[in-house]
Amino acid sequence: MDAYLFVHFKEKPTPDGEQVYFALSKDGFNWEQVNDGQPVLWSDQGDKGVRDHTIVRTHYGKFYIMATDLSLANHFHGKYEGSWGKITTDGSKNLSLWESDDLLNWSEQRMVPLGDDNYGCLWAPDVIYDPTEEDYVLHWSSSHSSNQFGNKAIYYSRTKDFEHFTTPRLMYQKEDSGVIDSAIYEDNGKFYRFVKSEANPHGVILQQGDSLLGPYTTLDAFNHEMEKLGSSAYEAPTAYKLSNGKWCLMLDFFGVVGEGQGYVPFIADEFASGRFIRSDDNFSFPYRFKHGTVLSITMEEYDRMKSGYPFTK
Repeated sequence: MDAYLFVHFKEKPTPDGEQVYFALSKDGFNWEQVNDGQPVLWSDQGDKGVRDHTIVRTHYGKFYIMATDLSLANHFHGKYEGSWGKITTDGSKNLSLWESDDLLNWSEQRMVPLGDDNYGCLWAPDVIYDPTEEDYVLHWSSSHSSNQFGNKAIYYSRTKDFEHFTTPRLMYQKEDSGVIDSAIYEDNGKFYRFVKSEANPHGVILQQGDSLLGPYTTLDAFNHEMEKLGSSAYEAPTAYKLSNGKWCLMLDFFGVVGEGQGYVPFIADEFASGRFIRSDDNFSFPYRFKHGTVLSITMEEYDRMKSGYPFTK
């Protein structure tokens, strides 16, 4: 893979922000907006807005985008009564999904009903291929009736075709706080799981395991690097391998309002070290991306997308 696609949303007070946006990069450092900076896909179901996007390339050739079914612009002061707590318990039990064969032509939006009355809102899906089971593990965060919709935990479901999904099961529950925004990667035979811990510590943590479902242990070196930042206002991890073999981690900084919030990069020589160092100097962004996922793509796919969509820097 020679290039990168960033699928994300924009934090805006209007409904157009909570849609599907694309950005492209040849090197993972310098990013260009797609479609003149306008949404590539619009949600017309559920809340009619989507956040917290992920994208996956399957072994059988299809691409899938999945996202939280939520629009603050449309509903925060309406049916959610201005309350994040109400969203947590009464928000959508569905995830939004689009599919494509070529990253240009996308299906109609489809709602995936993974939750029932025992679940609160389904937040921030992500997907990883399980080579052992030869299927895909879809994982997300949610509150649950098992603890009176208290601290959120990470749940998962399996699928081979993104049409049929197994009954959700608990993946990870932290004893002393809620956890959200899980992202899992495989590198050199190990699995690495980022989650945002809502306390003890507050912020993104990194765990290592020998198998996809764990058990996992915390990499303290990552926590130490996060402590050096002087702020815990980071979330929504997404990581990708650079052409030089290093790993880039993007974290969404929400510590300010307006300009200045959005993704910032961290570089590690190797995943196992846990030492991801903030590295803004070599990166450029046309605008502040919000909660999304980076997918490695080929130069042929990059060229196809660049010519297939209106494209500006």
